[in-house]
Amino acid sequence: MLIDKLVSRIIDLDSPIVVGLDPRLDKMPQKLRDEIFFVRGKTPEAAARIFYRFNKAIIDHIYDIVPAVKPQIAMYEQLGVAGIDCYIKTVSYAKSKGLLVIGDIKRGDIATTAEAYSHGHIGKIEIEDTVHKAFDEDFITVNPYMGSDSVSPYLSDCQKYGKGIFVLVKTSNKGSKDIQDLITVDGLPIYRHVGNLVSEWGNDLIGEHGFSSVCAVVGATHPEEGTILRENMPHTFFLVPGYGAQGGTAKDLQGMYNPDKLGIIVNSSRGITEAFHSEEYKTYGEHNFAQAARDAVLAMKRDLLG
Repeated sequence: MLIDKLVSRIIDLDSPIVVGLDPRLDKMPQKLRDEIFFVRGKTPEAAARIFYRFNKAIIDHIYDIVPAVKPQIAMYEQLGVAGIDCYIKTVSYAKSKGLLVIGDIKRGDIATTAEAYSHGHIGKIEIEDTVHKAFDEDFITVNPYMGSDSVSPYLSDCQKYGKGIFVLVKTSNKGSKDIQDLITVDGLPIYRHVGNLVSEWGNDLIGEHGFSSVCAVVGATHPEEGTILRENMPHTFFLVPGYGAQGGTAKDLQGMYNPDKLGIIVNSSRGITEAFHSEEYKTYGEHNFAQAARDAVLAMKRDLLG
């Protein structure tokens, strides 16, 4: 199971960090933009090429110090076909460097639509008598708010192919309280019910390290809720967004670890890939954006591990 590989990589690297690859065109190095726009014009194809060059450089500088990357598919989809091609190439290149890939796709539909999403991203597709992989991420994020039948197709592919999913339970955004914190008739908030379902869905997919392939997204910006969820979900691995730019701190994460100090992987996107824009790393210059990203990862690691 890939959940075991993820946990093993975190242990081996002593690095519970996933780098979010969420490129924004206005944040790309100006020289890189100018070079490609000059040759290819200001087109979606050129923007996708800029994204891929940027992603490759980041990956080349962090693949040996983090276990995983997490590309957000929306940043690529906005460019149409060229962006999707960039996303697929980014996934493939990251895996070629030994990184695990969490595809941040947040799909949440039912029946054959959910099956299609699952087959395309973590399973396989059949074209008559030929089988292919499409996106081929190791894990993907899933929105469960249409209920169990929006998740069950992914469970089948997790079982069949050893892949994993991260189900949205308590997300890092401020507006999550509008729905996730609503109190039900039995006195529990909705996010607790979703957490209980995630635990139930993962009971048959627990690996050698004691964690299930059915994982949870739990925001660093909600430390109390994260602590409660950890107490009730001992076999569930957490993907933790919200650290850094959204205000989450290393202290906020303490209650989300298992007693063995495992159980979470912490995401940082802008704080790492756009570090060269920050005051702390301004001396690097945009030509050393990838080295700034590497040093930002190492600083994050020191902060998380104390």
